Amino acid sequence: MPKIDSTLYLNNSQTRGSVDSKLDKNDFLKILMTQLQNQDPMNPMQDKEFISQMTSFSSLEQMMNVAEAMDKLSQSQSFAPMVKYSSLIGKEVTYQITDAETGEIQEEASAEVKAVSQKEGQVQMELHNGETINVNAIIKVSEQL
Repeated sequence: MPKIDSTLYLNNSQTRGSVDSKLDKNDFLKILMTQLQNQDPMNPMQDKEFISQMTSFSSLEQMMNVAEAMDKLSQSQSFAPMVKYSSLIGKEVTYQITDAETGEIQEEASAEVKAVSQKEGQVQMELHNGETINVNAIIKVSEQL
């Protein structure tokens, strides 16, 4: 008598339901509406049950709104350092020029800030003299004369 290979049966079986296991507020509302449409007319849903379910729906919607707002806030925070230093545009900054190899301070220079940018997580100042410096090199900020 031949054996039936169980792996063939499992591979060919149909999956039921959706692959995504997340429920959102629309799914919750559909379940509630289906429940209302299919309730027993002789034994309708009690007011307390309905109010409880609507409260749950409202809470779910508010939690989703808070989560969305938190995502937007965290995305906007990546630009916070650049916005912080944008007030230096048009001001004169004095900065230290260091030797690239030794890291020793060679001299100090001053220039007007033309623009602020962010590169690889570091805030950079673009100066009118053509140089680009890291904000950590700034030692003095003054009004343009």
